[in-house]
This record gives sequence, C-alpha cells and structure tokens, in this order.
Amino acid sequence: MQSPPVQFPKKLYGLDHLRAFAICYVLIYHYRLFGHPNWVPVIGGFGWTGVDLFFVLSGFLISSHLFAELSKTGTISLKAYFIKRSFRILPAYLFIVAVYFLVPAYHERETLSPLWRFLTFTKNFGMDTRVEGTFSHSWSLCVEEQFYLVLPLALLALACYKAGKKGLLLLMAIFLAGFVIRWYGWQLIAPYANTDAFSAVFRTYIYYPTYNRLDPLLVGIAVSALYHYRPPWFAKIGKASNWLLPLGLLVLIGAYYLNMDETNIKATIFGFPAVAFGYGILVMAAVHPVSVLYKYRWAVTEKIAALSYSLYLSHKGLMPLTQRLLKPYGFDPNSNITMLICFIVVIAAAVLLHVVVEKPFLRMRDRVLERKTEALIETQKFASL
Repeated sequence: MQSPPVQFPKKLYGLDHLRAFAICYVLIYHYRLFGHPNWVPVIGGFGWTGVDLFFVLSGFLISSHLFAELSKTGTISLKAYFIKRSFRILPAYLFIVAVYFLVPAYHERETLSPLWRFLTFTKNFGMDTRVEGTFSHSWSLCVEEQFYLVLPLALLALACYKAGKKGLLLLMAIFLAGFVIRWYGWQLIAPYANTDAFSAVFRTYIYYPTYNRLDPLLVGIAVSALYHYRPPWFAKIGKASNWLLPLGLLVLIGAYYLNMDETNIKATIFGFPAVAFGYGILVMAAVHPVSVLYKYRWAVTEKIAALSYSLYLSHKGLMPLTQRLLKPYGFDPNSNITMLICFIVVIAAAVLLHVVVEKPFLRMRDRVLERKTEALIETQKFASL
C-alpha cells in the first residue's frame, strides 16, 4: 500500500539557508559585469549556478504543494493556484519592467527587448545579449513562469488518466531528452567555438531556452515526490542527511570543473545536470529533520530569503547606476568600498520593493483566497440542504 504524503512543517528553515545562499551567489556573479575588486571573479565565477539552485527549490516547493492538494482532494484548483502565483510573481515583476521602460538611466546595457517579450515571459527564447542585454536576467523568470503554467496541467492530466505511476517515466523521459536537445544545440554552436561570438551564441541556443534548463526543476520535483510518496525511502536516506551535505558539495565541485570550459561539448551536454544533482542533494538534506540545515533557524538567512525575489529583480540595474553616481565623488568602481555601497543600495531597494509592492499584494492574495474558500463553504452548505 502506498504511503500517504508527508505533511510539511509550517516552515522549512533549511530551504531559507539555501535560498539566501543562492541570491548572494547570483549577486556576486552579476557584479563581475561591472567595475569590481579582483577577488570577485574568483569567488563569483560559478555564481550563475545560484539560478539553478532557485530552480531546484521551485521544482521542490511548487510540486510539493500540488502533490499535497492532489492527494487530499483528487484534483488541483487551477483558479486558486494561478491566483497564488500571479499575486506572488507579477506585481513586483511588472513594477521593475515599468522602471526599465520609464527610466533609461536604470539600464545596465544599451538595448531593451520589446515590451511584449517581457509581458509574455518569452524573452529567454532567441535572446542575443549583444543586442538586448538589458534586464537579461529575466530569462530565469520566463523559465519559471513556463514551468508554473505546465506543471499543474501535466499533473492533472496524469491524475485524470490514473497514470500517476507513469509520472516517473515521464520525468525520466524529459530528463533524458534534455541530453539529446543539448547535443543538437551543440551542433548549431560548434562552428563558433573559436570566435568572439561563441559566448553570446552559447547563451542564445544553450543557456537561456527552457528546454535546456529543465534539469534542476525536474530534480526538485523528484526530491519532492520522494519526500511525499516514499516516506520510508526518504527516511532511510535522511538518516545520513548530514553526509549528504559534503556529498552535494563534492558533486558541485565536479560540476565546477566540468563547466569551466563552455566550449567543451561535455560541459554543454552534462554540465547543467551535474549542477542540478549537486543542488538536489543539498535540498534533500535541507528538508530532513536530522540535517543541521533543517534544525537551525538563523534570522539573517531568513530575512535574505524573504527578500530574494526583490533582490533578484532589482539588483542588476542598480549596481552600475550606483557606480556611475559615486564616480564623480572619487569612488573607484573597482574598490571594495564601492562594492559595499552598491550592495547596501541594492538591499535597501529590495526592502522597499518588498514592503511597498510585494507584501500588499500578498495580503490581497490571502483575502481573495479567503473569500473564495468562504464562498465554497457556503455553496457546499446550500447543496447539502
């Protein structure tokens, strides 16, 4: 008999630690694009993988909530689901999009993509950063939005046809298809391997498209499925959860060396899955009660995690803008003090965005969902008369 899904504790502090690490790593990575101290590329060169950690976390959390609802009710309320995601993602995102289009000084690069590309979350397809590099980090938001759209529909289809056990086969098929698709992508970009255009072409055909970046999302879903539907297996693995931390780090070290040369076909085909597995192991450890990441709550990582979305949205425009404003006063863009000031400005702006935009809409979301629940209860009462 299949074990019932595991009930989440109210708060998984281990995931806050990982989310805080992910956003800090991404901030350091992107700071390399502007004036920076010499140590930043050394520490932050692998920081692009912070986005992959966000993907693993999203795959785990979103699928966990959907698994729980599906197991409890036999279906998924798409209306409630899309209300939750829309109120969580769109307000702050649309605010930053408006800033980019209304305040040219906020642009970190020369050219901005057409508005429809941002509104339809399709910027990550065919994006050439040489001609449309402003707000280019929105590519990851496009991947996540597309994932948010497809996942509940796929789970409902599996439930409708009572094909839940085939979900694992589907997961594996999509994962394996990624290797083939990246191999084909490599054939397209190989002629540029020894040219100055390679980096941009690599990002256009390999790095940004959703079909090449599903690995961490799928790993997150797999961890969630194990957590919910195979508690005995998860418990056995979890007993060694503190050993999973160094194991995950070892896998990430291997992934680091594998991804050092993006002109290598091995990096193109196997680099993203290696990163996904490394972070997936860390997430698996972080959600188990035995793990040190699970046990200890730290206010600093909790606050950073809460600000992570606002930090991600706002940082890339503010960093060069702050440097330009400081330069007339004698601040060297490559100095540590300039970097510190830039990060203070980024954090202050994120707090403001979180308080003024994110929180009010989250409260509004809760009220909308509460009214929806009350209306459903009243309908059920009336039907029972």
